[in-house]
Amino acid sequence: MVPSYTPNALSVPESGIRRIHEIALQLEGVIPLAVGEPDLPVAPHVLRAASEAWLEDDTRYTANGGIPPLRAAIAAKLRRDNGMDVDAEQVWVTPGATEALYLALGLILAPGDEVLIPDPGYTTFTMAPRMQFAVPVPYRLVAERAFLPSLEELETLVTPRSRAIVLNSPSNPLGVVFPEAVLVDLVAFAQRHDLWIVSDEVYEAFTYGLPHISPASIDPSRVLTVQSFSKTYALTGGRVGYLVTPPGPSGLLRNFQEALISCVNTPAQRAALAALDGPQDAVAAAAAHYRDNLRAATSLLADRGIAYREPEGAFYLWIDVAHASGGDVAGWAERFLLEHRVAVAPGSAFGAAGQGWIRVCAAATREDLLEGLRRLPAPRPSVR
Repeated sequence: MVPSYTPNALSVPESGIRRIHEIALQLEGVIPLAVGEPDLPVAPHVLRAASEAWLEDDTRYTANGGIPPLRAAIAAKLRRDNGMDVDAEQVWVTPGATEALYLALGLILAPGDEVLIPDPGYTTFTMAPRMQFAVPVPYRLVAERAFLPSLEELETLVTPRSRAIVLNSPSNPLGVVFPEAVLVDLVAFAQRHDLWIVSDEVYEAFTYGLPHISPASIDPSRVLTVQSFSKTYALTGGRVGYLVTPPGPSGLLRNFQEALISCVNTPAQRAALAALDGPQDAVAAAAAHYRDNLRAATSLLADRGIAYREPEGAFYLWIDVAHASGGDVAGWAERFLLEHRVAVAPGSAFGAAGQGWIRVCAAATREDLLEGLRRLPAPRPSVR
């Protein structure tokens, strides 16, 4: 006999996005639209900063929270752009937003605690609580409500074990940007039930028509903000994100970071600092590129009679394929990949409410994006 793994470890769900991606990697000629990977290059001054760090052998341990200039630059950015009155000690540099989310939940969840998460919502919103012996409780985002949270439903989901709610705006996978009035209501809901708010704002740089608003600018005392350089600066493999907390938990986070990662690698931190302090032309160009891709894509979908959610932010399309997927969109996405060589993320990977939908990444070349969408099955015209 051999020792068994814990039931909790076995309860962590598989990522349906990664499953499609792993299959696609084994095939030739695939149009990759499943993973949120920017197709644009990293700005030269950012690459240069990382290269110089390696060449100068700036490769030693840093403070657990990150190099001081980067933490200070992030705090300044948050004060300037997000209306968040924070100092550098409230900023914790992490290997991507993934660890920032894990840290945030580790601060506020005990075994058995419940956290309200969006459905559809990004896969780690479910995975991370499970890893911490907590219980993710989905709140549904549906087309009939413009994919915005229902306060009435949220009220029915709160129990004595509820400790937090996860908000994600701009949304992955939906492309929804929460209006200010909605955020004010959600913050009031959290205040009413004494809940923490974990706010995932990874796609803040990419909004189309609505401004991005940080919940921490409304109530800084109960919001833990998760951010990343991955999408804004196309640094997905650089693995630099950050967590912003209310004042107070610095000692706890120092311990957490030491146990989990010690610190983020120094060249990546220097690249992130150069990204913040340098010209922002590449970010503006990326936003324009994604917006134009989304416009071209939605025009093609409309012409083909395929229903979709008009994106207000991020760089994804949320597309209705219920007419073709037969109640099993995950299985359909695998068959579609094998037969048509297009990788798309099944909506069920983001929660039960995603059944019948797919997420398509528009951060691709225009040619790949439009060709991939042309291969989607269109609904049959109704017979009268």
